Amino acid sequence: MNEKVLVVEDEKHIRDFITLNLSLSKFKVMEASSGEDGLIKYEAEKPDVVILDIMLPNIDGYEVCKRLREKGYDCCIIMLTAKGQDMDKITGLDIGADDYMVKPFNPMELISRINANLRKIKRNDINLDILIYDQLKLDKISKKIYRNELEIEFTFREFCLIEVLMGNINKALSREKLLDLAWGEDFFGEIKTVDVHVRRIREKIEDNPSKPVYIKTVWGVGYRFGK
Repeated sequence: MNEKVLVVEDEKHIRDFITLNLSLSKFKVMEASSGEDGLIKYEAEKPDVVILDIMLPNIDGYEVCKRLREKGYDCCIIMLTAKGQDMDKITGLDIGADDYMVKPFNPMELISRINANLRKIKRNDINLDILIYDQLKLDKISKKIYRNELEIEFTFREFCLIEVLMGNINKALSREKLLDLAWGEDFFGEIKTVDVHVRRIREKIEDNPSKPVYIKTVWGVGYRFGK
């Protein structure tokens, strides 16, 4: 077992307790004592699982979870909540957490939850026909795109272009590359057609197309999908 787990917990004795038990179960464990440190270590290590305490100083667990999901990271997030705080569980699940544990907890149950969620993620990885990012969902089979579960009408070529962009989260792609991937290498049209189609897509998915949230211009390069 080589899965990496990041434990974000400000109380050292709890963090040490979790780390010890995960290490004994052959997980590769990293630790962070704050939300800020957790975000930094996630970017550096890209763990498979994040054990995330809600009550963190400064940037709390909710905000950490929200930022990870906004960037499109699909790691398993298990939040640690205080006993009896049902709203903690509901809020955590609503913003993208996969599961929760109530303190105090049996470490073997935590390990079982981690393994169950990892199995679920691996099953989902087998089916890559659905791309989901924030409020957007793209179905490769039906060739449909939804925002907040409402279908958006796209032309075939617009669909091809946003499919390429959503399949390359946070990657800066040149206009030439986008043209090859969305139109085909044998297409010899004007490269500015990419800009035209990006503008049309922004008008359909952005609240304010002049200040895009999803499709960002990378000056001197092309475009990047991701917040």
